[in-house]
Amino acid sequence: MSSTAHPYPIGTPGKPWGDNERAEWLSRQARQRSYEQNVLAAVDRLGSRFDVEEYGRVVYGQDAYPLVALRSRSWNNDLPVVLITGGVHGYETSGVHGALQFLEQRGEAYAGRVNLLVAPCVSPWAYERIHRWNANAQDPNRSFREGSGVEESEALLRLVAPIRESALLHIDLHETTDTDESEFRPALAARDGKPFEPAGIPDGFYVVDDSADPNPDFQQAVVEAVEEVTHIAPADDKGELFGSPVLARGVIAYPLTEWGLCTSITRAPFRTTTEVYPDSQRVTPEQCNAAQVAAVCAAIDYALAH
Repeated sequence: MSSTAHPYPIGTPGKPWGDNERAEWLSRQARQRSYEQNVLAAVDRLGSRFDVEEYGRVVYGQDAYPLVALRSRSWNNDLPVVLITGGVHGYETSGVHGALQFLEQRGEAYAGRVNLLVAPCVSPWAYERIHRWNANAQDPNRSFREGSGVEESEALLRLVAPIRESALLHIDLHETTDTDESEFRPALAARDGKPFEPAGIPDGFYVVDDSADPNPDFQQAVVEAVEEVTHIAPADDKGELFGSPVLARGVIAYPLTEWGLCTSITRAPFRTTTEVYPDSQRVTPEQCNAAQVAAVCAAIDYALAH
């Protein structure tokens, strides 16, 4: 992990970035994997079983990215709607591939019970560069509000608008990685001209509830299901995870709407954000994807039963 003794290599400590610093940051970002080959190809394969739509397009320089979503083929307005999102932070790999794996392995098992709406990779530029931000050094997951100016977030808001009031469940698939502490949080502090305050990385899976409208039994049901696949993050010696108080085993809460987080975009009574820990020596990438699938299934089953 980065040491606080060494400032972030871009910008002047205590001074927010301007255009020059953002340009320097952008110049350091390189494509490391293919959205077309890894994500769109998987979506195409699923196209024989689910309806696929392009709900927007983001363009950065020479790079254009279609934003795609998949829907239940037999959409029935009398059924409850389940929204699944992944890749809001493009570097959080199992969020993207867990959403796709859920559709591949389990999606059709819910036919006739729910309508599925899945946006597997909300931030494709960041997916390719294994980064948290988009090309404008913006965090989509602090920008889910009208007029934010963050294209990825605004496109998803438009997609979800018709089911905003009626959705039963929204599960947003994320990861917490060691690079949160070594790169992304230091970059955030530098960008905003603030000091970097280390928080530590939880060792294991946890979920994020809404502090303004908590649903603890639902969150615990998700945690218990995932524990069959991977380990749950224990609280630190302050009784916290990532600087937030632990409300129950593997559960913390944020003010979703205040912070502009993805799980604030519907009025669904059941909402959760998963946080898989892929850097543990105790897990494999396959387990991380499977943990996301287990979380989705547990969330849907609980919501339907309650």
